[in-house]
Amino acid sequence: MAIARKLVLWMFVVVAFAVAAPMAGAQQPKLVAEEIARIVRDGQVPFGNDIDEERLFQVYAYYHRRSFTPIWVRDSGPKTKGRELLAVLRNANADGLEPTDYYVDRLSELMDQAGIYSLARLDLLLTRAFLDYGRDLSAGRVAPESVDSEINLNPTPIDASELIHGAEGADNIGPYALSLAPKTDEYARLATMLAEYREIAAEGGWPTVPDGEALQSGMDDPRVLALRAYLVAVGDYAGDPDDPSMLFDEELTEAVERFQERHGLDVDGAVGKETLTAINTPIDDRIATMELNLERRRWMKDDPGERYVFVNIADQYLKVVDRGRTIHTARLIVGKPYARTPVFDETMKFVVINPDWTVPASIARNEYLPKLKKSPEALSRQNIRIYAGSTAISPMSINWSTITKSDFRYTLRQDPGPDNALGVIKFMFPNAYNVYLHDTPSKGLFARPHRTFSRGCMRVENPIELGEVILGTQGWSGDRIRKVVASGEKTVVNLETPVPVHVTYLTAWVNKDGTVHFRRDLYGRDKRLREGIKTTHRVQKS
Repeated sequence: MAIARKLVLWMFVVVAFAVAAPMAGAQQPKLVAEEIARIVRDGQVPFGNDIDEERLFQVYAYYHRRSFTPIWVRDSGPKTKGRELLAVLRNANADGLEPTDYYVDRLSELMDQAGIYSLARLDLLLTRAFLDYGRDLSAGRVAPESVDSEINLNPTPIDASELIHGAEGADNIGPYALSLAPKTDEYARLATMLAEYREIAAEGGWPTVPDGEALQSGMDDPRVLALRAYLVAVGDYAGDPDDPSMLFDEELTEAVERFQERHGLDVDGAVGKETLTAINTPIDDRIATMELNLERRRWMKDDPGERYVFVNIADQYLKVVDRGRTIHTARLIVGKPYARTPVFDETMKFVVINPDWTVPASIARNEYLPKLKKSPEALSRQNIRIYAGSTAISPMSINWSTITKSDFRYTLRQDPGPDNALGVIKFMFPNAYNVYLHDTPSKGLFARPHRTFSRGCMRVENPIELGEVILGTQGWSGDRIRKVVASGEKTVVNLETPVPVHVTYLTAWVNKDGTVHFRRDLYGRDKRLREGIKTTHRVQKS
């Protein structure tokens, strides 16, 4: 906020105060209250450069309504509540936040100063720190779209006046402050595991496994000792931790498979290059990843709905949840690194059985026009029709050699059928990105551990089973869906009760059984989020 704009705001606030609510007549303000009023009047409030005008006005108005009576201090010194708040802020890293963002060093200095001016500044700065902490804990340190235009989530921070009112009314500021965090088991489990990982890091971290040829079941290798020690440390090996054997036995193979499953790797029980890289990832890197995913959890809704579809792009998996219980899971194929699947919340409204596929204009120009130039009948073999407006035309009626990408004005549409790019069923939740869930004729790709092959949409394994789960409440069985598929007729089924769909990107989480999972940062979104948080941190400190 520019200095001139601040001055205008301060003048507006002072005038508003004078008109709206005069000070209580007979009572003299306390010394700290008088000093707070003077600091506000003179425009010396220690609120930095980044607080927005609306929040600043809310703070001023709140102080004015209480005749500038301090919230956190008395004339004699800080209240217990003020000291408790400082303790909460010092422990902000328990939620993956940075305590220095909340002025803990400056607050500590002011806590030890007895002057009225220092106490007034302490009260105002504690208010500022608490508002920042409450905003960050409830809705995230950064706005999602500010770090990635492919993320369309809009978390709503708690209103400043509501935060202050709640803090003042709380008997104990600690529980109230912590209540601002997301109220989900998923968030709580990840925060708990973060604390455990920090304890492990403080004790020196976990063992590493030396490089070398791939370790496989049946091998006898000195590195097995380090591998066993590591798998014991991360909880995947349940055998004797002091076993001196260098044999890569069946028990160790099973432990490696558990590790691979937790990290989204090819589960083959062997320690090849990719598995070894995951094993030797420093614990500090894992901690940083957990912190980023706590931030993502703060962006998400506390209440996802009674029955919903949850997609994790980084995991390349989908689950359907009904009243807290997972009733269906499926592997996904997601967008290529240059055609990334976006993050958003929407509502599934209808399902299409035997869909046709309108080829996106960019694909028509860049991929299919060259094929038409080589052979006008090339697309006919894929059951793709060519339309001029709404009229189907023969591909032989056009001299494709004269058509360029810039003047390609035709619509390409693939008829329903087993070779259709969308398969035999698609699940529609209209959104700004025009992506959705659908079947695919390329079934073999689901066997791969890393499945980034689509142009942004999400291809789902066993789509008829998903259809039965989604449409089952409307009397649709799997057999009924298959009969419609066999008919070849395009059929649209509207959902009587729309289903929320949450498309997320999580690279760390903790399951109900306590196992912690990590995934590769497929799209570099961890990196962008980390840099976005650093940039915000620098702005706050400027």
